[in-house]
Amino acid sequence: MKQFVEFGIGNRWLVRTEFEQEDGTEYERRGIHWPRTVISLYVRIWVGRSVFILDTSEGVRLDRKPRKTFKLIIGIQGTA
Repeated sequence: MKQFVEFGIGNRWLVRTEFEQEDGTEYERRGIHWPRTVISLYVRIWVGRSVFILDTSEGVRLDRKPRKTFKLIIGIQGTA
């Protein structure tokens, strides 16, 4: 199971943990639930439909999303 601990504005809570299960379903919890293994650290800046991602494992990339919003997120990706 993938786990994302995120800090920042634009999500439901200022600090949250998102869990992504093997079948693709996701759920989130308020606060920090530390992963067993850390895979990467990342920063996501989402303005309008453009998302700029700086990730320690995947490098730098730019994505497009169908929804318009603003988010500034610092996160930790790991496994539970």
